[in-house]
Amino acid sequence: MGCCSARCMLVLLCCLQLMTALERQVFDFLGFQWAPIMINFIHIIVVILGLFGAMQYRPRYLILYLLWILLWLSWNVFVCCLYLDLGGLSKESDILSLGVSLHGSWWKENGPGCQSQLLPSTDWHNHGNPELTTVLSCWLEYQYIEVLQGIIQIFISLLAFVYACYVVSLFSNEENSFDTIDECHSPPKPPHFFY
Repeated sequence: MGCCSARCMLVLLCCLQLMTALERQVFDFLGFQWAPIMINFIHIIVVILGLFGAMQYRPRYLILYLLWILLWLSWNVFVCCLYLDLGGLSKESDILSLGVSLHGSWWKENGPGCQSQLLPSTDWHNHGNPELTTVLSCWLEYQYIEVLQGIIQIFISLLAFVYACYVVSLFSNEENSFDTIDECHSPPKPPHFFY
């Protein structure tokens, strides 16, 4: 495997996808966003399969990886549209938490430069917590951090898709050339006689 080959670039992109997906998984766990947690988990498994396919010359694993990348791109576009309130979607909905909890993005209260203030809650009997946390200001609002994570995933996935297509075509060409060589150098088959 050459240092600057397409296969090497695909391995590098898969490793980059794993790192960014693990980072995203941690923050989705902190925010109790169950739909992204499940999809990130599947993504991590399929990227590992794609990495294995690239390292071990397994085009079927790479084809599975390619199909997943198309779904992953769609998911990230959906998440970006959700956080930007595009297409009738709302970042205040409980779609990402699957309606199980009232939690949202971890970045909402813990983003860079966020200042929070504890205020007494008037309805503390129902929530079991007498204080309510409100965020006064942040350097970068949480929805833009989530969109930025989605855009990074889209960019890396598009590059990985192109390289994976190229590597699959290389693997297919190599298999075809080996089949041709085997046919040329194989001993002649004995004739079949039917009695």
